[in-house]
Amino acid sequence: MVGQFSLYRDKYVLEIGRVTMEKVIKSKSFLSLFLSILLIICLSIIPYKKALTFQLENTGEVLVYIPLGDHPEFKIKYTHSIHLSDVIESYQINNNGEIKQFELEFSDFSIGMPENASKGEVFEQENGKYYIKNMNRVFPYFDLRTGKVRANHTVIYGNREYPLNEYIQPGTWVRIKVTKMNLYQQWKGVNLIDG
Repeated sequence: MVGQFSLYRDKYVLEIGRVTMEKVIKSKSFLSLFLSILLIICLSIIPYKKALTFQLENTGEVLVYIPLGDHPEFKIKYTHSIHLSDVIESYQINNNGEIKQFELEFSDFSIGMPENASKGEVFEQENGKYYIKNMNRVFPYFDLRTGKVRANHTVIYGNREYPLNEYIQPGTWVRIKVTKMNLYQQWKGVNLIDG
């Protein structure tokens, strides 16, 4: 009888131990699942990827973006509305995430184009084009209204051209700004590089 009680007690302890282990395993599974979901949520809302963004007006809504890797320079090319030739503005991103215009290239002197360089800048003429170099115009952002008729605003990044009218409705006011983006913003916006 004592042996039977001992066997019953050991079996009961074993079953209680099994139930407790199952609870522990279930709670660890739940904890792992909870932590995984929390990690996914955090990664989707915490900005981490530096990008050149084209935002709708001043709303912060990202329409298109360019992930900024090792190439912190870009250009904007457009057709001037009066003399109908290309103008290319060259920019680079500084360490503070600001946009610095460092060069302007154009073909014609006429209304809306500079006639000379400002203090500290260099004016050059090469192969029928005019350049203002050594510019140091720094902006936290700048606004642009995409052309409706003939401006054909195009972003040049990494020697490739991306016509903005293929991604943004002509006539739209966009704010060009360097920001860190989260996964949700990347999913919502259009990556110009990956199309």
